[in-house]
Amino acid sequence: MTAGIADHWYPVAMCSGISSPRDTRLLGQEITIGREGEQFWVRDVHGKTLPAIARYGHLWTSPGQPNRDLFSIPEAEAPGRRLVDCGAVRVKCSPLRAVENFLDIAHFPFVHTDILGAEPYTEVSRYEVQIREEVDEVWATKVKFFQPQAARSAAGGITTEYMYRVAAPTSAVLYKTCPPRPGEWDIITLFVQPLTEELCDVWPWMALYDDTSPLAELVSFQQMIFMQDRSILESQIPRKLPLDPGMEAPTQADLTSVAYRRWLKRIGFTYGAQVVAA
Repeated sequence: MTAGIADHWYPVAMCSGISSPRDTRLLGQEITIGREGEQFWVRDVHGKTLPAIARYGHLWTSPGQPNRDLFSIPEAEAPGRRLVDCGAVRVKCSPLRAVENFLDIAHFPFVHTDILGAEPYTEVSRYEVQIREEVDEVWATKVKFFQPQAARSAAGGITTEYMYRVAAPTSAVLYKTCPPRPGEWDIITLFVQPLTEELCDVWPWMALYDDTSPLAELVSFQQMIFMQDRSILESQIPRKLPLDPGMEAPTQADLTSVAYRRWLKRIGFTYGAQVVAA
């Protein structure tokens, strides 16, 4: 593991689930997490105290020395949003594979049939992707797709608009059409904890405008979506995410994935990646 990989922020637990010290793994190493009152702490296997941030319902840490604060999601601070912790799903795949799958809209009709997509509405229209140099993030905008049930609050099929944002190598944010409030964005995030290069815990979290759906139904809906993804993720070969061109053939719908892989390679983030030796 290179120093650069150690210097990022990673989610390691849901804050509401920490009541007593417990062990977990991060980047192949054992760590211990706990809380004292309202303060959270993290220690490595040698007893060294690691930096800790409680934000977006989760505890974040870094085994290295981050040179920037954890990314910001300003929209999540807006009054009236419901902040929904969805728990964790353990997946036998590269943490980078988990993020890439989250960015992939083309699989909706085939994996999330009659929910996030349906045949014959399988075409992914042209959209825009860029690596925003000023914030060092990958963004995909003007993404549109017909969905039979875009959210738990949706009453029927609508054409949903999306924006995808890769805010960190193992964290992505999705902004999507909010059925109850046209003109606003629902926010769904994917925070990935790399346990090893081929095993991860995925922590979905949401900031929604939805005043009617019971909390249990919101959580259940999101967990159902990701459980549908898990079998696909665990069957992918190779398990690690290839970063070199030509190892997997992209299509027009894969522009975000291509930009994500190029960005990972540029910043030198190879934990969970497959790179051809020079």
